[in-house]
Amino acid sequence: MSISINDSMYNYLTQTARNANNSASAGAVNNKIGNINENSSEEEMKQAIKDFESYFVEQILKNVRESLKDDDDSSNAQLTDFFMEQVGQKIADQMVDQTGERLTQTLYEQMCRNYNIKNE
Repeated sequence: MSISINDSMYNYLTQTARNANNSASAGAVNNKIGNINENSSEEEMKQAIKDFESYFVEQILKNVRESLKDDDDSSNAQLTDFFMEQVGQKIADQMVDQTGERLTQTLYEQMCRNYNIKNE
């Protein structure tokens, strides 16, 4: 007995996997930010901010990639899209680690003001 997946089923499965991945990423960032309070450490706050920045940059890269993509519906294009999403996450993390300190510090100071936390 063999199981075959036609193009429409394949497209549905890859889109569902992509949506689940995006929801999981957004949910994780939302949970970290949502758990910040006046008792949070500087390290916890900065990590939540970096996760937010990384997710934000990842979404920008995704939109750029979508705008440059052609309308090829082949299975190779679907696999390439899935792979590029994974690469986009890594690139976003690296960009934030290498260049995001200024924005991270600004957002950290804003959070301190919002939660009435005295930052050192």
